[in-house]
Amino acid sequence: MAVLNRLLKPRVPTFHSLAYTLRILSSSSSLNSGIDLRPQPSISRKPLHLGRDPQGRSVQWVFLGCPGVGKGTYASRLSKLLEVPHISTGDLVREELSSHGPLASQLADIVNQGKLVSDEIIINLLSKRLEAGEAKGESGFILDGFPRTIRQAEILDGVTDIDLVINLKLREEALLAKCLGRRICSECGGNYNVASIDIKSEDGSPVMYMAPLLPPPHCASKLITRSDDTEEVVKERLRVYNEMSRSVEEFYRSRGKLLEFDLPGGIPESWPKLLQALNLDNHEDTKFCSRIVFCCWC
Repeated sequence: MAVLNRLLKPRVPTFHSLAYTLRILSSSSSLNSGIDLRPQPSISRKPLHLGRDPQGRSVQWVFLGCPGVGKGTYASRLSKLLEVPHISTGDLVREELSSHGPLASQLADIVNQGKLVSDEIIINLLSKRLEAGEAKGESGFILDGFPRTIRQAEILDGVTDIDLVINLKLREEALLAKCLGRRICSECGGNYNVASIDIKSEDGSPVMYMAPLLPPPHCASKLITRSDDTEEVVKERLRVYNEMSRSVEEFYRSRGKLLEFDLPGGIPESWPKLLQALNLDNHEDTKFCSRIVFCCWC
């Protein structure tokens, strides 16, 4: 009950309070209880705030989208533009896997089968990352890969105020090709993609083109494929994600916080249009610290 009261109490969200509450939840039975932590949706939708608000709080955004859609790429770019940390739960899982810690073998089995990592594990990893960021003075965040389940969305909504949820979408045939084309440099850890995606309509006119992201010459001979990037596992990941994502999307849509963005192609085509959709197209080359941009997707 103490945890529930803490969740429902209004607060000014901080990294410390968010990390602390998530840490409690990761070890509490409330994750699996029948308690509904969702606040009642308001009748009127308020404009979304981009940038810092008058109290100085940085943006708190979430990226949704199927595995391989490019959440990390666009979240990372926006992270640099808005000067807030990009926190990817996928990266947190991979870091834990490479650490050979007590969770590594358990996570390896889950990831290699294309299954979702449990709420408890994800929340524990996220809380540790937030605590580390708070110790370094970080403020705000762009979350990538969390929440993936309705329960995670309910918990996050109970402990902090998410400003905006960006839902990236891409044709499934392009998604599959992108996932199967992913490569990592075994030496520097750089991420590349060897897939050349050229989708045409029945009459032969171009529908979508995405050029490969090839490595520099010194990395070309050191490329490896992620163990979970097989066609069978990728299709299972997409199936599981699509099944779980509908309720999460509706959760944020009902609160007026969901921006659905269909990627028209690769980064050169998509990045300017995403900035335009976010009303950030005039800020790419300037510091975005004090100005507030108001917009609303209803």
